[in-house]
Amino acid sequence: MSTTALITLVRGGGNQVRRRVLLSSRLLQDDRWVTPTCHSSTSESRCSRFDPDGSGHPTTWDNFGIWDNRIDEPILLPPSIKYGKPIPKISLENVGCASQIGKRKVNEDRFDFAQLTEEVLYFAVYDGHGGPAAADFCHTHMEKCIMDLLPKEKNLETVLTLAFLEIDEAFSSHAQLSADATLLTSGTTATVALLRDGIELVVASVGDSQAILCRKGKPMKLTIDHTPERKDEKERIKKCGGFVAWNSVGQPHVNGRLAMTRSLGDLDLKNSGVIAEPETKRIKLQHADDSFLVLTTDGINFMVNSQEICDFVNQCHDPSEAAHAVTEQAIQYGAEDNSTVVVVPFGAWGKYKNSEINFSFSRSFASSGRWA
Repeated sequence: MSTTALITLVRGGGNQVRRRVLLSSRLLQDDRWVTPTCHSSTSESRCSRFDPDGSGHPTTWDNFGIWDNRIDEPILLPPSIKYGKPIPKISLENVGCASQIGKRKVNEDRFDFAQLTEEVLYFAVYDGHGGPAAADFCHTHMEKCIMDLLPKEKNLETVLTLAFLEIDEAFSSHAQLSADATLLTSGTTATVALLRDGIELVVASVGDSQAILCRKGKPMKLTIDHTPERKDEKERIKKCGGFVAWNSVGQPHVNGRLAMTRSLGDLDLKNSGVIAEPETKRIKLQHADDSFLVLTTDGINFMVNSQEICDFVNQCHDPSEAAHAVTEQAIQYGAEDNSTVVVVPFGAWGKYKNSEINFSFSRSFASSGRWA
């Protein structure tokens, strides 16, 4: 796509596009509408996928790979030129977030989002256990740690892996210098996403907090829980001298204490195979199809499955409303744990709203998140 076409698109603004959408809709309803024919003559206007009627103007946002949704965002010009298609700017003011304490005495969940550089955005959720110390430490230091690594390393998966390991080591040093012995058993999950140029999405995680991308109305899981139920994780625990024991409700725990096999903190279990190295995933966004990214802690995941999360969010007008809807729904389904969610809107926000969805407050555990 040419620079001139992109500049024209940016200068034209959303109102001009909406007028063309209405015009296009009227023409499509007219029986006399004829699909324009492309000509090879250099003296005549040429048609293209960006200019279907040869007018020099786009018909709809969707022709460009961006849905004309309810969130009016400008186009990121340099990345759009680089990737050859319009890429919307993701504004932090449109990010939705919510956190519920549930029936716990303390909310040990933490979340964060920020613009790290002109090109890179940061989103994260942390689900603390054994006290909020480890989650607080990540919430305070992870952002700066990643910022310090970005100028040195271009690969975002490597950046996140190094950041997780450095934060874990820093927390270990902090705990050992502290007189508070409870820090040795404090830990946290971490699910962190970096978005570069509005199109390159990289997620890293340890523990059982999750990241879900909604594509064409369906969930795409970007994380896999680190639990003793996974054969590879269980084998590592045993090789390192740890063991797996089941509690009274049949959930496996490392050394009878921890329900996950990877975390930040949990210093007393390092010699039993609990590691801080994250699993990472990189994906290229498709803004015509991708509606949003959702980061959730297990207070939500335990009660609400991935498709339900997508459905609930798709019913909402904006990400803030969606975040509160998801946490409230988890509470309605019986969540007792802290429940936290971050919702990041993308180009197809609002495109896959389903008016047929029924919100059931009596569906069985068989369809809930942990057993789905």
